[in-house]
Amino acid sequence: MSNDPLPIAVLTGFLGSGKTTFLRRVLASADMSETAVIINEFGEIGLDHLLVEAAPDEVMRLPSGCLCCAVRQDLVRTLYSLLARRADGDLPPFRRIVVETSGLAEPAPILYTLAADAHLERALRLACVLTLVDSVVGAATLDRFAEATAQAAVADRLLLTKTDLAAPPASLIERLAALNPNAELIREADDPAHALFGPVAEKRPRGRLFSAPAVHTHGIASFALALRRPMSRLDFARALGGLARDRGDDLLRVKGIVAFADRPDRPAAIHAVQHTLYPPDWLDDWPDEERTGRLVFITRGIECADMLTRFAQGDPVRRH
Repeated sequence: MSNDPLPIAVLTGFLGSGKTTFLRRVLASADMSETAVIINEFGEIGLDHLLVEAAPDEVMRLPSGCLCCAVRQDLVRTLYSLLARRADGDLPPFRRIVVETSGLAEPAPILYTLAADAHLERALRLACVLTLVDSVVGAATLDRFAEATAQAAVADRLLLTKTDLAAPPASLIERLAALNPNAELIREADDPAHALFGPVAEKRPRGRLFSAPAVHTHGIASFALALRRPMSRLDFARALGGLARDRGDDLLRVKGIVAFADRPDRPAAIHAVQHTLYPPDWLDDWPDEERTGRLVFITRGIECADMLTRFAQGDPVRRH
């Protein structure tokens, strides 16, 4: 059994967006049989009408060969249990994990959990945050519920559902693009397994400095920052670490690519969620021709001037 980190995908979306229906399609794929599923929402019939009010941490074998468990409270305890039982041979050697969140949950705390625990950070690799958005009522849901906005804002991919009932309105597409300009938008999931576990392309953030988004629903917004020149690791840690320390609850997600002054020729992928910063993931080369550091911030109620001040020490930012 390989010691490489297991990929873990977070499947989220507001109530009624079609998460369980989509998950059934994923698990029906032939190459998804070695999957462990954690359903973090309970109280209704689950997959294949088999998972009904199971006790927390009870693991059930689905007809597809996948493992499924329900958790009402402690996600960390559930993940520890699954990994330990896999290592001991009590469970089949699953190769990936899916966490289906509650429709009323913000995904940032789950991402924070994966980043904050040293054992889970070593054992698991975040593959994708996939957020489902209802094409019929998605715009109204974003208007009414902050949780739905947060779910869309932190996604790596946005999947429009119920397109067989109604074509997604252009206003919804524009709104999602403004709220999360760096997410991949999928209108039809011809390959649901790939939508959940396929490689996530890192887009170049739009704009050269903080680009004010067109949507500020519930105070949630995305900002892009391009660095003028490499920063020292200490200056970067002070800037991003200070932001995470002071405003971590409102720092929903940070993603980007940065070159540090001591290693200017080898960039690092940067990830942060709430109060926790992941260790830099060193890349062999830049993903595109623009060899410029850039960061995307998904925040709630944080003024761009605050972030800019923290990163402007030594004038590392490029002004538009």
